[in-house]
Amino acid sequence: MDQPSFDQPLSETRLARAQQTDPGPSRRGASAQEGQRIDTAALWPIGKLVIVSNRVAAADPDEPKAGGLAAALESVVNRLGAVWMGSSGNVGYGSEYTTVCEQRGRGQVMMLDLPATHYSGYYQHFANSILWPALHSLAERIIPCSEEHYDSYCQVNAFVAKALAGLGNRKAFWVHDYHFLPLGKELRKLGVNRATGFFLHTPWPTPDVIQQVPHYDALVDSMLWYDLVGFQTYRDLSNFLACAHAYCEIVESKNGVVRSNQGLTRCRKFPIGVDPKQLAADAVKSLAKYKTEISSVQEKLHGATLAIGVDRLDYTKGIDNRIKAFDLLLADDPHRVSLLQIATPSRTDVPMYEKYGAYIESLVDDINRDHRADDGWEPILYRKGNLPQAQLAGLYRAARVGVVTPLRDGMNLVAKEYVAAQDPNDPGVLVLSKRAGAAEDFDENEALLVDPTDPRAIAGAISRAVNMPREERLARWRSMMNKLLEYTIHDWSDAFIRELYKGQGARWRARLSRFAFSVCCGPNVALQRETRLSQSLAPPCRAPRVPPQSATEYRAEADL
Repeated sequence: MDQPSFDQPLSETRLARAQQTDPGPSRRGASAQEGQRIDTAALWPIGKLVIVSNRVAAADPDEPKAGGLAAALESVVNRLGAVWMGSSGNVGYGSEYTTVCEQRGRGQVMMLDLPATHYSGYYQHFANSILWPALHSLAERIIPCSEEHYDSYCQVNAFVAKALAGLGNRKAFWVHDYHFLPLGKELRKLGVNRATGFFLHTPWPTPDVIQQVPHYDALVDSMLWYDLVGFQTYRDLSNFLACAHAYCEIVESKNGVVRSNQGLTRCRKFPIGVDPKQLAADAVKSLAKYKTEISSVQEKLHGATLAIGVDRLDYTKGIDNRIKAFDLLLADDPHRVSLLQIATPSRTDVPMYEKYGAYIESLVDDINRDHRADDGWEPILYRKGNLPQAQLAGLYRAARVGVVTPLRDGMNLVAKEYVAAQDPNDPGVLVLSKRAGAAEDFDENEALLVDPTDPRAIAGAISRAVNMPREERLARWRSMMNKLLEYTIHDWSDAFIRELYKGQGARWRARLSRFAFSVCCGPNVALQRETRLSQSLAPPCRAPRVPPQSATEYRAEADL
């Protein structure tokens, strides 16, 4: 049986070509050697860059952050004096918006009460019951919605756009994630013509999957109102380009630059990273600061090897298949491995998530009952909650195996956090899903790549990791750690901001001159297309076309 298109590995030839002419950010080392790295703090005056996401980071320093992304965006706020706007977690009534502002270093965090009338349709229904499973290529998880849910999603985006427009003279907007696919279009409708960029943290599926989302064509088209659209991987980038060609009126498209009736949109790969030095330091400090907590876990092992999984309690994370894998592993090799599974409750107001959480707990109870030893040892240590990043770093270091097996993921920072926190003299082994974005960064000579839908394959990889000799573990870890050091989460944010800055004023609504197209695509491309592009100001006629079943047709474009 053929692999699904989103699970097919990138060919070596195409990867090599993509690395030579990558439309995304270059590795940090290369840019530093060439002396081309720009201080992003000098690009915009204080307060001129606005970051937008569904939620903002907690102000309480003792409250655990949502992850490395929250820390990275806080760093942008502090360093650049940016404004970070997101939902307060509360709802408001009426058409007017109210914000609460907090100073964060040189910048500000603004929390917005979203409209109560539309919040449930926007968040619970359209964003998380339709878009979320579709973007992860889990069409069977899509819950049918009403037209009112889609309308609520659009209304909330229009509401946030109004709040952003009310901020006054800002230079650029950096919008995050699937909650705000049409936000760029809403800003344009309000006359906001500043640079707007969008970064998608989730995967992007093939055209045949996205078309199962109501108003899919309008959503894809709305993303072309952004100046810059960023993705985690080449696969996601090529899938989006395939969707744009299938469902939008594209005039020209080359090197990831799309010219539509809305103007120019640059599509790029920006693989998010971590702060490896900070994580390594946290791991060392954690062994002392959280000695009691870490020792408590180790005492419960009774001589077994520790493996760790850290996930939101979400069906896309493949926790159920991971636990089933441990059942198989323990049947073949009893009392050899224990799994510490830390599950952070997520979207508890969405019924599907509540059911999934109950299912996971029942699996854990069954396996612990079947494999419990007379000395009190239990194979699965299940912990619900959100731990501070520093404490997680210590637990990562204590674990010989990191198990990261999502069914599909944009990147999965836990994989990179686990690698960064390892003991350089005695590192553990990463077992990684082939369908995680991190698998595009770490190859089979570094992580143990597995099919996340196959518990037997996961069990085999964990067994191999437990028995792997130190020399092989060191070689694999060093290669992965070097990659993390070359391109950190701060390089990721800087690369996106620099690319957004480069595109200021590059959005044309009609004819594209040779100069403009050459700026974005290269002079040779512009010369070849000048005659065709200048023939008419009218929108092109669009012939009906059958949506491609995969993104293969457009992958070459994404790789150029």
